[in-house]
Amino acid sequence: MHRTDVVVTGLGAITPLGADAGSTWNALLAGESGIRGEVLPDTVAGTMAVDPAESLTPVRARRLDRSQQAALAAAAEAWADAGAPAADPDRLAAAIGTGIGGVQTLLTQDDVLEASGVRRVSPRTVPMLMPNAAAALISIEYGARAGAYTPVSACSSGAEAIALGARLIRAGEADVVIAGGTEAAITPITVAGFAQAKALSRHTGEPASASRPFAADRSGFVLSEGAAVVVLESAEHARARGARVHAVLAGAGIAADAHHITAPASDGSGQIAAMRKALAQAALDPGEISHVNAHATGTPLGDAAEAHAVGQVFGHATVTAPKAALGHLFGAAGAIEALIAVLSVRHGVIPPTRNLAAGGVDPGIALELDLVTEPRHTPQRAVLSNSFGFGGQNVSLIFTSGDRQTDRTDSAESGRAE
Repeated sequence: MHRTDVVVTGLGAITPLGADAGSTWNALLAGESGIRGEVLPDTVAGTMAVDPAESLTPVRARRLDRSQQAALAAAAEAWADAGAPAADPDRLAAAIGTGIGGVQTLLTQDDVLEASGVRRVSPRTVPMLMPNAAAALISIEYGARAGAYTPVSACSSGAEAIALGARLIRAGEADVVIAGGTEAAITPITVAGFAQAKALSRHTGEPASASRPFAADRSGFVLSEGAAVVVLESAEHARARGARVHAVLAGAGIAADAHHITAPASDGSGQIAAMRKALAQAALDPGEISHVNAHATGTPLGDAAEAHAVGQVFGHATVTAPKAALGHLFGAAGAIEALIAVLSVRHGVIPPTRNLAAGGVDPGIALELDLVTEPRHTPQRAVLSNSFGFGGQNVSLIFTSGDRQTDRTDSAESGRAE
């Protein structure tokens, strides 16, 4: 591996499918759903499988917004999974994305203000609601002094945080980065806003069938909550301490549509650019990608646009859509799906897409994509994961096996020798 290669050494998650990364992955492969019954009137959602406050002392839990609790739970698992590396604090950074931040605290304390007046508002309100608090808390927890970063880019926030972490390592500013995303925004105002924008699923059947990416009868996404965190290291740092490597973060591409605040560009230009940038950074041809982990939220316009963009880059690509089981974790979505892509590479299996059997796949999309509906056990040497957010913010990440990265390095060395 090259000195500036970035590897993934730790994984952590708390999601609607499981209390940790392993249980989330197993439930996804089993075809389970994390979408619950009504959590608000006329609304189904994907609440976390366990209360993140359970991993904290009662006093500390009360001082944190739910999104911060989730981030700390996922980070603790990822850090332990990485072997709690003894990193130089000045070479250790945190990058945790979020779409909204502590909205539950904001709404709760506003209710307190209106009902009881200023003197009853918690003095911890601001640190509990500010979007950068999760990154700050993780930097404090692990002594990360190389920076605490908070990408806030809607649905691509978590993926952008991971891309930022890789940039910090490649730029020589950090050896280790704790990176990911968190969100806990299932509230009346967010649900109402998405519903008024016609973005939420209008499926009236069982809750588990409500999230329907790429289906002919899809009608919108299901809002979920949770967090996912990965530990990134330079290959040199990981090798020096004998760390286990889950996968290599070989490429990251970021591009903007510069088109519309919610709708993707009709020609898919921004999404295509992000994917091609990731391929270029990874020094991979499109045909070397084993499968695409699609952003695919279940909206009629968004899924069609992504299918077209993926088709333009890869042709008839093999694709999976985890949001069918997880729902849409908004600012944490890109991080959990990056984690899923890493596990796909590590275990050699493509997870299935739920909810495509009954109504069938959108015929236009079926022509462009090979959609995986049952687990496929086959080596996954390179997986591309897409995250596309409101504002036209597009992020694509490519994860490869260590073998693939070694092959690339050997070829480069051979070329130089010749």
